[in-house]
Amino acid sequence: MPKVKRSRKPPPDGWELIEPTLDELDQKMREELYDYCIKEGYADKNLIAKWKKQGYENLCCLRCIQTRDTNFGTNCICRVPKSKLEVGRIIECTHCGCRGCSG
Repeated sequence: MPKVKRSRKPPPDGWELIEPTLDELDQKMREELYDYCIKEGYADKNLIAKWKKQGYENLCCLRCIQTRDTNFGTNCICRVPKSKLEVGRIIECTHCGCRGCSG
């Protein structure tokens, strides 16, 4: 995750003493928030794991990459890059309504 943007002013005296503690607390809060969201069902752990892989950064749902759910054993139409589709063709996923998550 990116660090929080700080102002252009130099930090006050003593900042170097508390900065590691603040960074540690920030990391712990993020982990706890992540765990809470997974536990309560607000986030999908497997989808988040896919987002970390190259080419899947904008993946809308896991069902769109499962080949068993399609007629021809391929990915969903929303995974086809827009540059490879006909000009002016509007696509929409039948599973989740995505209009193109491949980029």
